[in-house]
Amino acid sequence: MSFDTKQFKHVSYLWDEAEAAKLAGDEVALLIYRSNLLGADLRLTNYGGGNTSCKVIAKDPLTGADTEIMWIKGSGGDIGTLKKSGLAALYVDRLRNLKNIYRGVAYEDEMVELFNHCIYDLASKAPSIDTPLHGFLPFKHIDHLHPDAAIAIAAAKDGKKITQELFNGEIGWVEWKKPGFELGLQLKQCLDENPSIKGIMLGSHGLFTWGDTAYESYINTLEVIEKCAEYLEQNYGKKGPVFGGQKIQSLPEDQRKKQAAALAPILRGFCSSERSMIGHFTDDARVLEFINSHDLDRLAPLGTSCPDHFLRTKISPLVLDLKPEQDLSDVKAIKEQLAPAFEAYRKMYTNYYETCKHDNSPAIRDANPVIILYPGVGLFSFSKDKQTTRVAAEFYINAINVMKGAEAISEYTSLPRQEAFDIEYWLLEEAKLQRMPKPKALSGRIALITGSAGGIGKAIAKKFVEEGAVVILNDMNAERLAGAGEEFKKLYGKDAYTTAVLDVTNDSQIQEALEVAALAFGGVDLIVNNAGLSISKSIEDHTDKDWDLLYDVLVKGQFKITQAGVAIMRKQNIGGDIINIVSKNALVSGPNNAGYGSAKAAQLHLSRLNAAELGADKIRVNVVNPDAVISDSNIWAGGWAEGRAKAYGVKVEELPAYYAKRTLLNEIILPEDIANACFAFAGGLLNKSTGNVLNVDGGVAMAFVR
Repeated sequence: MSFDTKQFKHVSYLWDEAEAAKLAGDEVALLIYRSNLLGADLRLTNYGGGNTSCKVIAKDPLTGADTEIMWIKGSGGDIGTLKKSGLAALYVDRLRNLKNIYRGVAYEDEMVELFNHCIYDLASKAPSIDTPLHGFLPFKHIDHLHPDAAIAIAAAKDGKKITQELFNGEIGWVEWKKPGFELGLQLKQCLDENPSIKGIMLGSHGLFTWGDTAYESYINTLEVIEKCAEYLEQNYGKKGPVFGGQKIQSLPEDQRKKQAAALAPILRGFCSSERSMIGHFTDDARVLEFINSHDLDRLAPLGTSCPDHFLRTKISPLVLDLKPEQDLSDVKAIKEQLAPAFEAYRKMYTNYYETCKHDNSPAIRDANPVIILYPGVGLFSFSKDKQTTRVAAEFYINAINVMKGAEAISEYTSLPRQEAFDIEYWLLEEAKLQRMPKPKALSGRIALITGSAGGIGKAIAKKFVEEGAVVILNDMNAERLAGAGEEFKKLYGKDAYTTAVLDVTNDSQIQEALEVAALAFGGVDLIVNNAGLSISKSIEDHTDKDWDLLYDVLVKGQFKITQAGVAIMRKQNIGGDIINIVSKNALVSGPNNAGYGSAKAAQLHLSRLNAAELGADKIRVNVVNPDAVISDSNIWAGGWAEGRAKAYGVKVEELPAYYAKRTLLNEIILPEDIANACFAFAGGLLNKSTGNVLNVDGGVAMAFVR
């Protein structure tokens, strides 16, 4: 079995001999290099999936004797981003000697704690459950991956026979067994019985391949997966149309996006019945091929096969009984139509738990679906944060690929429900979940802060992301917005934010921004009306244009964003927060300030009116009143600073100190101070407060509310 690397069609050959030569002699560095290359191609394995290892000879720090050490990806890592700090290093002889005290499959979980007695490198990551699978095999370099093409064969009814014939006996077969000590022994037994094999297919699960060097293991892995993928490609269509052929037609792309944006907040509300969830939407061509097919109703309930898939997607998806072109404008009617489907799903999941649970099983988890399929439109996923829900969607696409391949060559088989339950509610898996960091105060929240490309708005957006929220960055200046997006990507990663050009006086841009929020995250439940401008002129200098601009942006803009946001929040029916950034000037009279000050006063009272109206929806409306926030502010970049300096008889550069000295605390107010005030309202400690005003002005006695 040999391929010209230039002929690979279904995998990416990424090995760079010059880069690898720099690492020559350092097998651990080559392990990391190989792992990163494998993880860079999602056709080879999915995010967080798979495991790689190498064995080296090193000095025992206690005896000075040469001893064999295995370096392996630690628990919970991702091979695509793996670094040395993510590896575990264990004495191979100690690991293998654990066989002497192994009490059998009923007790295999107790072996995991004993891995710690085999640790060589005291800075090791916690060893993963796959450790014995690598340790009991003799090869220097080993790759364990979850490629769709291989799992399609592994999950096929005739998978063992197909593997034998396709690889002429060069790839072994081990029937499904959940990862652990026993599976490690079964892999070794398979090798002992077939000493010339180059890899092992794990039934319903994945692939093991190996080599004497990092490169040999890498190329062996690629060749096996390429051969699997080529075999599938040759068989598509031979038995008949893929997935039984197309049953319904997709909507055009723009209509799919509109329909998905309209429905996402409703789905998010249903899925957030236990805790607030973040959504994701995709209308990937592979998704559409599956959800529009005749076989959808047969295959979707079967669930997934690979543990990596269903741990993230739940055992099966919810398929919506909605027409692609269905009118979604009557929200109440749509909710009434969908409610029985969600109830049925929760009942199914609860029954699955009750039927399969053991005496010591962890308590049932959230019974809502993770994956929701809307034929003709696309796939929605909902989970605790954006990365988790995006990855869940990616894993379900992997599952679709597996079903497609298995059906083309044989018949797709999923894991028995009890086997699936024993993985999902495995005590070791539960222990891993318990070790994860606790949710932050704003986890599961979706925030739209108007004017968030700079100044106060950006500071609020940063604070919210740091506290667990996802944000829709927006600004009417596209260039400024792009810069903010790049900054957030560098600081927080791509899953923390999305962007939308937004002029708060423009109805179509408001609608588009909220559609962006719905498609990216599932809706919105935290709105900060921050966008603003200021004009400081005497009465005689004020023009109609000045007046209209101030009231359009500050008052009407606040109203329009609130109005549109509340419509989304009511679809979700999980409450929400609206925080209006007003001003000390809403309460304090000053010179040259008739237009701005009166508009701010209108904003303040509009907030009170909205609070009174929206309480029944559990939507809180509160106000933060800043004063003199000069840093990185669009307001101060214009003529406002000159106008205020003239009004107070000081120079522009003297304004920060002037404002600070007139306060009770003698403090300069920064954007971060306003962000902290917003978090005080939104972070949970004040979740029974609405209609309140929080002054952040250093203490201006004239602005005291009472």
